[in-house]
Amino acid sequence: MTDEQTYRRQLSELARATPWFWAILEAARDCNPPDWLVGAGAIRNLVWDHLHGHPSPTPLADVDAIFFDPNDLSRARDQAVEEQLSARLPGVAWEAKNQAAVHLWYEKKFGFAVPPLQSCEEAVATWPETATSVAVRLLPTNELYIVAPCGLADLFGLVLRRNPRRVTRERFQQRLRAKRITEKWPRVQVIDG
Repeated sequence: MTDEQTYRRQLSELARATPWFWAILEAARDCNPPDWLVGAGAIRNLVWDHLHGHPSPTPLADVDAIFFDPNDLSRARDQAVEEQLSARLPGVAWEAKNQAAVHLWYEKKFGFAVPPLQSCEEAVATWPETATSVAVRLLPTNELYIVAPCGLADLFGLVLRRNPRRVTRERFQQRLRAKRITEKWPRVQVIDG
């Protein structure tokens, strides 16, 4: 078994063994927006809390739930999915984003234009850090579908590395400070390359 296969098995086992995370996956599956995935900080926190032996979960600012619906690019579509998720699992700060619409607002928020994405998998590949460029979907069989275009080695190796696909070094440093990564998880190695 390769390291990547081992990490995938470990992520699946950890997801199953963590009630708060499993409830998020079940809620998203029940709502079932097109091509949905849950990822980024929720998975980072899940794994890094476990690897640090934290007795309780590090609080999440939000839970990123992405989906891909090229037929409705409105902000109202995002809001409808967030409302559906909140109705299914209240108390979670859901942030649902239609990845088919990212190109419509990205320049205003981040200062440069991006081409339209073709799938949620393509979107995950552009997320800010390699360790958070990970997302999952709970299949009807209760198996975990894992999207990890940068691999899982940084996530399980406690490495925070800038994903150069879209994130500048300056933005990476801002995120590092704002998220207080090394305070929350002191064993994390930051690679600013």
